[in-house]
Order: sequence, then structure tokens, then C-alpha cells
Amino acid sequence: MYKKLRKIYAVVFVLLLLIEIYIAAFVTNIFVRSYLGDVFITLLICCFLAAVIPKRIRPLPIYVFIFSAVVELCQYFDVVKLLGLEDFKFISVWFGRYFSFYDIICYAAGCILFFLIDLIGKKIIES
Repeated sequence: MYKKLRKIYAVVFVLLLLIEIYIAAFVTNIFVRSYLGDVFITLLICCFLAAVIPKRIRPLPIYVFIFSAVVELCQYFDVVKLLGLEDFKFISVWFGRYFSFYDIICYAAGCILFFLIDLIGKKIIES
């Protein structure tokens, strides 16, 4: 049963990845880039992990939220600068340099959305 769900998560991951790339490359709307993109990125991470991990991990969205919040807190303390890596553009962009409490709320929303999608998907596949 979970194999079917993993395939669905793999497809959703690819679709979300394409959406994230499109947002990064072409979208200038502040709401979409700043908030919706953060919701999608945690959803994308959850879908990726759910697709590649062979067993269902029920608290997966909680783990992804904790990871995301830790990364955001590292941005608050500007860990990239503390480690002397600010000249490495890839690291600065990938890790981020600007803290926002709203990002944490968006990460939580993405994880909650994944949790709900996972519940619904499980019920659909069981029936």
C-alpha cells in the first residue's frame, strides 16, 4: 500500500520542484516568493523524503519542521557569516542570510499541509 503512496509523493515532489524553480526564476510577486514558496519548500522536502524512505514515518512533517526552524534560527544568528562563508554565493543563497519569523509560520503551514495530504492519501489508498 505504501509503495503506491511513495510513487505519488515522487510525482508531487517533481511537480513542486518545477513550481519552485519557476517561482525562483520568473515570479516577482512578494507574497508568492516570500510566503507561498516557503510553504511549498517544506511540502517539497516532505514529499521527497516520503518518496525515498521505504517505510512510512508518521512524524515526518514534525522532523522537517524542526529542520526548517533550525535553519531559520541559524539565519537569525547569521551562521554563514560566523563561519566565514559569506563570500561563497552558493552557500549564502542555499542556506539563506535573513531571518523571518513569518518563514517559520510558512514552514509550519507546509508541514501541516503535508500531514493532511498524507492522511487523505492513506485513506484513499486503503479504500
